Amino acid sequence: MARKILVVDDTRNMQTLLKDFLDKQNYEVLQAYDGVEAADIFEKGQPDMILLDIMMPRMDGFQFLTKLRQSSNVPVIMISARQQENDIVKGFELGADDYICKPFKLRELLMRIRAVMRRSADALQKDDVITVQDVELDRSRHEIRKLGKVIETTPLEFALIEMFMQSAGKVLKHQDISLKLMDLGFSGSEMTLKIHIRNLRLKLDDNPGQPVYIENVFGVGYRFLEGER
Repeated sequence: MARKILVVDDTRNMQTLLKDFLDKQNYEVLQAYDGVEAADIFEKGQPDMILLDIMMPRMDGFQFLTKLRQSSNVPVIMISARQQENDIVKGFELGADDYICKPFKLRELLMRIRAVMRRSADALQKDDVITVQDVELDRSRHEIRKLGKVIETTPLEFALIEMFMQSAGKVLKHQDISLKLMDLGFSGSEMTLKIHIRNLRLKLDDNPGQPVYIENVFGVGYRFLEGER
């Protein structure tokens, strides 16, 4: 069965371009021209992934993503002409899994789509649990729990904290983490890594000045602490 991708963009030329390309890659393409229409189509069509523009009438991409994350962790790749760092940061903070700026190469977009879908599928296929301190990572449920309370994460954040918890007590170098992100189809830039680390700390209620979970090893990388300090 073909995987479904919902393309949300108010530009008909972009819709036509993406539909024609994704059709040839054997994806089933659903289309919406603003966030209001996208919300309705999402409920009816249950897509496997969403490609989401930001600047749209009625309900923009940020508003739609905020609403979506209240009930779903379906992977979202934002596709936007807005290249300001603040917009990229905001997209990740709201729960986007990746962010690609227009204009982009279709092959690059395809690689990112495949990587995000592959990572999501891999996470769901594993069935063991990792516990470090009071944080529990459940691969079978694709959940992170702290003191039994579920912490909502994006697929990339889940992959990142899984990497940390698997190597609890050990320092993961910036370069190794960045290469892992690139293997998953995401930007391995230092800015992207910092954004995701910051988001994880906020969700874990971890003070970077006195970390309990994610420690910054200056000039080297990060370490997930095995016990409180």
